Amino acid sequence: MKIHDLKPPAGSNTRKRRVGRGIGGKGGKTAGRGTKGQNARNSVRVGFEGGQLPLQQRVPKLKGFNNPFRVEYQAVNLDTLEAFEGTDVNPASLLAKGLVHKHGLVKVLGRGELTRKVTVRAHAFSKVAEQAITAAGGTVEVLPLPWGDRRPPAKGNQHTNR
Repeated sequence: MKIHDLKPPAGSNTRKRRVGRGIGGKGGKTAGRGTKGQNARNSVRVGFEGGQLPLQQRVPKLKGFNNPFRVEYQAVNLDTLEAFEGTDVNPASLLAKGLVHKHGLVKVLGRGELTRKVTVRAHAFSKVAEQAITAAGGTVEVLPLPWGDRRPPAKGNQHTNR
């Protein structure tokens, strides 16, 4: 069997009905469009809803959601701390070496190993990183976020002015 020998089974493919070709066959005269009106005259563009604001314009264009309470950290790993000179590591010293950005919060992550004693001050630590620093004899100090707690108040604590 060759590819040119393949053909669909008999009766599975039917031809499209050609309407509007005279009264001799099916679909003559009005050709299935009813009588008169806008739809009978082939003048309605795709997406037109009779003057009502179309669905395409009613649906918002931009997708997604931006969480206003998101806290974004700059990651510093243990292997970076291992190569870091000095025993005191804080955001200012990391900035001086060009390892973090000016306005970023610093989070220490657990990639790599730490073999020496260091004092690390950062805004957040992963559990693995915290364990590795303390296991090497170092200390961990969590710095407060510069803006405090940005989460909305709990549901029960809201006061209403009546």
